[in-house]
Amino acid sequence: MTSSHVEPPIRLGPTIRAVDLHAAGEPGRVIVDGVPDFPGSTMFDKMTWLRANRDDLRLRMLREPRGFPASNCNLVLPSSNPEASAGYVIMEQVEYPGMSGTNTMCVVTALLETGLLPMTEPVTELTLEAPAGLIRVRADCRDGKVTGVTFRNVPAFATHLDAVIEVPHLGSVTVDVAYGGMFYVIASAERFGLQLTPDEGADIVRITEMIKAAAKDQLPVVHPEQPGFAGITIGQLSGPAHDQANTMRNVVTVSTGVLDWDRPATWTGAIDRSPCGTGTCARMATLYARGRLAIGEDFRHEGILGTVFTGRLLEETTAGGRTAVVPQITGQAWITGIADYVVDPTDPFPDGFKVGDIWG
Repeated sequence: MTSSHVEPPIRLGPTIRAVDLHAAGEPGRVIVDGVPDFPGSTMFDKMTWLRANRDDLRLRMLREPRGFPASNCNLVLPSSNPEASAGYVIMEQVEYPGMSGTNTMCVVTALLETGLLPMTEPVTELTLEAPAGLIRVRADCRDGKVTGVTFRNVPAFATHLDAVIEVPHLGSVTVDVAYGGMFYVIASAERFGLQLTPDEGADIVRITEMIKAAAKDQLPVVHPEQPGFAGITIGQLSGPAHDQANTMRNVVTVSTGVLDWDRPATWTGAIDRSPCGTGTCARMATLYARGRLAIGEDFRHEGILGTVFTGRLLEETTAGGRTAVVPQITGQAWITGIADYVVDPTDPFPDGFKVGDIWG
């Protein structure tokens, strides 16, 4: 049998082509064909329309049988901004984030390595439009491979430092809250005796989800310039680096469902397998606000797998009158597969499903 591209049977209807990748361990699917453009003059508008009118696409691509709790998906769309080569909408298990570092790395790598955007070696510079705004990118390239993605993120800023919240089952917990493309609540892992290792995954998720739920209720936040981004939606535990070459270690947990205070032991989320790009931006913003990280200083952030993103604050700025910083993140992504996704018209689960063994 000779190898060739196999076209899905016509009866299966429209085909969605996607490139699957991971960035420092975190999976990121990139839809490159098969989905028409959506109404809206900006990626924020298109994200809002997609969320209100076509959320079935997110469910289909992220839930079983096509996805799993740690899945992320990106939809590449045309951008109306003359500075941008393309736009993308980010889809996660319970939200449409304004920005994501790993997903940005995956989108850049997919577009360049498949030839959808031209690659120039040794460096390709381009601008993409995320729902949070324009993202300036430098991709280091060699022999057709993207060997590094460095992006200039939207401004990051701290909203709360050393705030004390009351968390049922945990007591008083001191946290920071910062925006790095999403609003993060950040707590010390040492407070709970955690070293942030893979074997602690269940405890990390349970504790982080409890802190996030309490912080969301007790510390309301709204982006001063983009009120469509509001509320703490993601949590981070932070601790000392395991490798002395690095600055700190963190683990971010992404929610996978609705939380029940009466059954905290059953709470589940998905740990970000990478050091988390926007989480690193949020952490750098809190360190800058405390005078512990200078402009231009490298910040090497470990994730739960020991992989590293290198962050750097480029300059101080403002966001709605609030002191903010412009962060830069460097990491790398790798293609793991290219696939055509379809829905059989007789499939009883066209939008996927969740089962409590791994979804909570």
